[in-house]
Amino acid sequence: MRHMGTQWWIGLVSSFLASAVEVVEAVTIVLAAGVTRGWRSTWIGVISAAITLSILVAVLGTALQTLIPLNVLRIVIGTLLLIFGLQWLRKSIMRYTGLKELHDEDKIYQREVAELSTVSVSPQNQNMDWTAFTVAFKGVLLEGLEVVFIVITFGLSAGNLTPAVLGAVAAAVVVTSIAVLVHQPLSQVPENTLKFVVGIILTSFGTFWAGEGIGLLWPGDDLSIVILIAFFAVGAITLISLLHRRVAQTTPGSAVKEVVS
Repeated sequence: MRHMGTQWWIGLVSSFLASAVEVVEAVTIVLAAGVTRGWRSTWIGVISAAITLSILVAVLGTALQTLIPLNVLRIVIGTLLLIFGLQWLRKSIMRYTGLKELHDEDKIYQREVAELSTVSVSPQNQNMDWTAFTVAFKGVLLEGLEVVFIVITFGLSAGNLTPAVLGAVAAAVVVTSIAVLVHQPLSQVPENTLKFVVGIILTSFGTFWAGEGIGLLWPGDDLSIVILIAFFAVGAITLISLLHRRVAQTTPGSAVKEVVS
């Protein structure tokens, strides 16, 4: 396909950045479970969730590529990417302007530790802590589902799952390795900046693929992706600047911030 060569590295980088954000959030939950409840059951939960996510990528990727025509697939994927990317952009813009609290991994870690510490271990289940297993499994699975979506969409649209899968695996390995070494939440990772960048990339690709799906001929073919990225980046930065001015004009107590999520 004519887009495979150009989009290979973009799929790899986009998948790596998006997956890194989700892995950071999953690592915080896993770390809290491991430190508080023990690592054996926690790692079993992590591995079980990783296997489940791998099966989802293999099954859904193959099924969708086989059953749905490419143009229809691109319309569906493009629309979903637009929704997904705009959601990430919205959150990051609100956090940049102070309308939404920054995602604080330290606070989330402390909250998870406090909650997990209140649950006692049943004497009958000393070999398996189901609380640790469930928390780790759920945390990795829920965060990983977004990664699965990104891997499948980039892979199917480019006709090759390899770069997106490699990006996701690389992100998991890098972030997990750092977390194991520092043994604490990765609160120093510029998560909001990553979400801002990935949100722009997803929105741009969503627009490009949805347009192709309905038969739109983009000028310059793949070069249009770069132009779309620049367009959405300038628009988002301009919106941040305008919102900054608006927030600055309000009284300190009048701005209502959303709950960290």
